[in-house]
Amino acid sequence: MDNIKIGNLIYKLRKEKQLTQLQLAEHMNISDKTVSKWERGLGCPDISLLSDLSKIFNIDIENLLSGELDANNILGGNMKKINFYICPNCENIITSTTDASISCCGKKLKISKPQKADNDHNLTVEIIENEFYITSDHPMTKDHHITFVALLTSDSMILKKQYSEWDLQTRIPILAHSKLLWYCTQHGLFYQETRNLK
Repeated sequence: MDNIKIGNLIYKLRKEKQLTQLQLAEHMNISDKTVSKWERGLGCPDISLLSDLSKIFNIDIENLLSGELDANNILGGNMKKINFYICPNCENIITSTTDASISCCGKKLKISKPQKADNDHNLTVEIIENEFYITSDHPMTKDHHITFVALLTSDSMILKKQYSEWDLQTRIPILAHSKLLWYCTQHGLFYQETRNLK
């Protein structure tokens, strides 16, 4: 740990929150001299105070201890390249247009990388009344099911949540140049192109 970097970050975050050293100290039930010591790089917050600091500044403890907040590069935001983070415990679905630090159920989530579906994993897609009618004979048990189906274009996403023990049948409006994604609880994220459908 680099006390100088951590101190500089605490100073920067305190200023962003428009807090004096005394106000920050009062929030944490410590002395303002302790805050001053941190900001001058002469010490580091005790482990018992890290959780409070993280909440006050709304940052991860990991970033606080590194003394750095890494900004993401601004990307064009092509929705076909959107990142999916899926919690294996509660099946929460979180998306981002660039890399992000995402946690759920107390664990840091990794990006789910989509794999091209083979014949064993393809969804059945028919066109009915200007909509994609999507079905599958995929198992939909509690332990093995598809949690969502999404249709992506370069500028939009339509996501349909699916539930275990229900048949997978959903309709999504037809969008040109789209890609279909879905998540299987045992095998991960899959995609298939829709351009060959008539």
